[in-house]
Amino acid sequence: MSAITIDPISLEILWGRLVSIVDESAGALQRTSFSTTVRESNDFACVLLGPDGTTLAENTVGVPSFAGVMSLVMRHVLKRYPPDTWKPGDIGLTNDPWINTGHLPDTTVISPIFHRGRLVAFTGNTAHKADIGGGGYAADATEIYEEGLRIPICKLYDEGRINELLVEIIRNNVRVSESVLGDLHAQVAAAHVCAQRVRDFLDEQGITELNTIGRAIQVRAEAAMRQAIALLPDGNYTSVVRSDGYDTPTDIHARIIVRGNELTVDFAGTSPQIRRGINSVYNYTYAFTCYTLKCLLDPRRERTRAPTNRFASSCPKAASSTRASRRR
Repeated sequence: MSAITIDPISLEILWGRLVSIVDESAGALQRTSFSTTVRESNDFACVLLGPDGTTLAENTVGVPSFAGVMSLVMRHVLKRYPPDTWKPGDIGLTNDPWINTGHLPDTTVISPIFHRGRLVAFTGNTAHKADIGGGGYAADATEIYEEGLRIPICKLYDEGRINELLVEIIRNNVRVSESVLGDLHAQVAAAHVCAQRVRDFLDEQGITELNTIGRAIQVRAEAAMRQAIALLPDGNYTSVVRSDGYDTPTDIHARIIVRGNELTVDFAGTSPQIRRGINSVYNYTYAFTCYTLKCLLDPRRERTRAPTNRFASSCPKAASSTRASRRR
């Protein structure tokens, strides 16, 4: 069945079910977490992804930067562990800021979802840990090594067997190990909830895969966004925002180029990266740029004319969420 054979009403129902599944996963993460960072500050996000790593659904109260980078993280995860190497009970883990969300306290858990022996999806979630060792989260760090423990893409669980050595490494490199490991296991619990609910969903609907629904979601989401962009007048929209920076102010330049139903954001001219912990990695910049534009263009709301004034006056918002690439 191709993507276009799913009628809009059925797709809305199916998509809503997938969102509710991820919301239930997020609820499990929040309820079983140990830290106030996750339980009260909601500093986390849960995402359901297709077997190729593309995003299908996000929880409704997740941090935009976490949800926005998950498909980018999956590109690196699947390069390290291709789809055909995953097995039931596997749990992947990383906090590498270059491929994840930008700083070490954010740990991402990835787990495959199997249904009747077939890989049908992945579930991913990210949560900010209360501590990750090092000198503590501070802008005055001059090297990533000062910021704490860096975990490359690895397996936390291998076919259901926990990596005890990795757990001990984490335990011995953080200040509040009970909180950190408690939140990590809460992420694993959330992954289990998502996987089980997806299997229940497939059984209830009498289907064996999510690829068709995923393609339909992507097609309609892209069409809605392109329609919203097309309402804007062609042209270049520029803005500069100055923030405090560290030793000197940081200027953030943004040039938004609209041509038909395509939009490009160019940050050329932005202050260069500095040797302090206030830079932003590509994933973080990408996620907040897209999120800002999504909120700004709001393709779900009907419009009769292009919101020229609102778009021009809101350009600083798009710029203010991003900075130059993180130090390398």
